[in-house]
Amino acid sequence: MIIRVLNLGQFRFDESHMDDLNACDDAVEAAMADRDQEKLTQALQTLIDEIQNLGEPLPLDSLEESDLIVPSADATVAEVEALMSESEVDEGLIPGRAPGA
Repeated sequence: MIIRVLNLGQFRFDESHMDDLNACDDAVEAAMADRDQEKLTQALQTLIDEIQNLGEPLPLDSLEESDLIVPSADATVAEVEALMSESEVDEGLIPGRAPGA
């Protein structure tokens, strides 16, 4: 799986770690539900840190299609809302489980 983090690059990610990402995504969803920018920034940074820790960065000149797109940590509530509405994922930025599951 290829995950693109906007303004950072692409990472090859083993799907066996999706539960780790979903735990971070729960915090993103909670921040979005509260429309709390500070919580959102923290949650996005945690999600991005997890992607960087568990994923393998791809070369900057790599042209692989991304399976998931994650906004940068400084994205606004409105920007994340727009990205989520454009995606085919109904449960946050990362597919796989509903919040609190």
